[in-house]
Amino acid sequence: MQRHVIIRKGSKQNETKACKSLKQHGKYFIPPPKDGSNFKELFKRLATAGAGRPVDQDGFSSGPWTPDLLTEAISQIDANQSGIDLRTVQLWFQDNEKGIGADNIHWLARIFGCGDPAATSEWQVELSAAQSRLTAKRRENRKRAGFDAPEALGSEQPAPSDNDVAIQSETSPHGDAKGDRKRFSLAETTEAMFHSRSSFNLPVVVFAAAAALGLISFTLNIHSVVFTPSSGPPKQVGFLWAPNWTITFLAVLPFYLALLIDLLKSWKQEWRSKLIRNRDPTEPAENWESKIAAASYSYWTVLILTLVIASGYNWTATHLIPLLQGDPGNWPVDWGRIAIVRPDVISIPSAILFTGIVFLYNAACSYLFFTGIVFLLTMTHDYLDITQAHRSGWREENHQEIEAISIILMNGVFRCTALGLVITILMKLQSSFLLSDSTNILNWLMLDMRSAFNTHSAAGSRYDDGQSAPGLYYSFFCMLAIFAVYLNASVRIRSTLAQLKQAKPRAPILIPSAIMDGSMVLLVATYLAIGELPGFTILLIISSITTTYLIFKPAPVREHSTKKEA
Repeated sequence: MQRHVIIRKGSKQNETKACKSLKQHGKYFIPPPKDGSNFKELFKRLATAGAGRPVDQDGFSSGPWTPDLLTEAISQIDANQSGIDLRTVQLWFQDNEKGIGADNIHWLARIFGCGDPAATSEWQVELSAAQSRLTAKRRENRKRAGFDAPEALGSEQPAPSDNDVAIQSETSPHGDAKGDRKRFSLAETTEAMFHSRSSFNLPVVVFAAAAALGLISFTLNIHSVVFTPSSGPPKQVGFLWAPNWTITFLAVLPFYLALLIDLLKSWKQEWRSKLIRNRDPTEPAENWESKIAAASYSYWTVLILTLVIASGYNWTATHLIPLLQGDPGNWPVDWGRIAIVRPDVISIPSAILFTGIVFLYNAACSYLFFTGIVFLLTMTHDYLDITQAHRSGWREENHQEIEAISIILMNGVFRCTALGLVITILMKLQSSFLLSDSTNILNWLMLDMRSAFNTHSAAGSRYDDGQSAPGLYYSFFCMLAIFAVYLNASVRIRSTLAQLKQAKPRAPILIPSAIMDGSMVLLVATYLAIGELPGFTILLIISSITTTYLIFKPAPVREHSTKKEA
């Protein structure tokens, strides 16, 4: 099999030096162009080309640099004891006038020089010159804007280091003479919360907070409390008996966050780079950070919906006002409103304080959950943008890798959205139980299962038809949004794989999408049947077992044979 060698622009000496560096250090080396580019222009080309990254078996770069990958690479240099801040590296990638400090020029030169002393020295000279040209350009722009007085007087000021500009924002287009101040970005802040070297930091925080709330419910004596309505048998409405507050926050949500963080990390650091590694090094590529910034309105929308409406307004209307008035109204009595009918168990002020803390915690967790859904959408659209750009240039030997990444990404989307539907099912279970005449939720489920065999009257009859539970409506819209995200990813990724199959008809593609689709439909059917159809518990058990199996044993990736037919 012949290997094609791509000759890049440059002198013969530079080409020879590049080849030697590849052979000696296994890194993708590009010699200093010395074309008069400033730092921003030079860095953009080098980062896109993946200069200094490991090469594959064909001699190509393993992919472009991302802020996360470059931060990690610089921090791993033995001589660099203090490392480097991610925000600093992110500023290099952004389209602004921020430069780079002298210390970081040295570390970046070592990356682009592939660890070779001579090449590192050449790159340090080139980067220093490029930074000087960027500084000169910035001065010229400010003089034209009419507010660079010190420089107009001939007083040359040193360029700010990137450690300084890491805490500043980009220059205002109107030239704010008072100095630049960093603008808060909800999208970047949220993405940073999910960015962690460990996939368990955020899930552990969620789990620990949920465990703390359960412990507080013990001290308040509302962990297990019985309420006797005016019509109907006694009902268990304790905090620890509510699956939407216990199972969700102690198990399902932490597992969801762990899977999502791992999926996001793999996409940013590995799969995305593999998909775009065949891009022309001179062609600019939209980085992941720009994708996150483009969805900034989505994060603000999620914040308003989860904090202001779903938690703030919901708590005020369903708990604060009824507790202050001493009347539950048309809301069913639960652990949060038990102080109205059982003041001997918990006082009104204690109930207000505890429910406020619980709903504030619920707002934070809901925001994390739905921003995770936004991340799934962003990854799906990022995948589509990359595959659409490369579709005409797909090489036959890359079909297997593209297919593998597509299947693994689809598996990740399925796992996260399936757990999301499980959360909506738990929400509806609790809301439907509160409207039933059963003594506790376990007895309610057992009676419903018996009703399917006509050994008992249908369970779930409501003792007061005038009551309503907001969880029924909230969970319904959540279910629609989650299923729509899965459907969007399933259809679009499947379409990409179908086109890949057309490009290589003899390479069969194995993706058991029908199994995942069937599991999602089963979860939706289970949600709709809860409290509405006798025997829904049987459907609940079947969907739970099926989903658990598929989550822990996802769809396999077919190993294609690389042998050509004679």
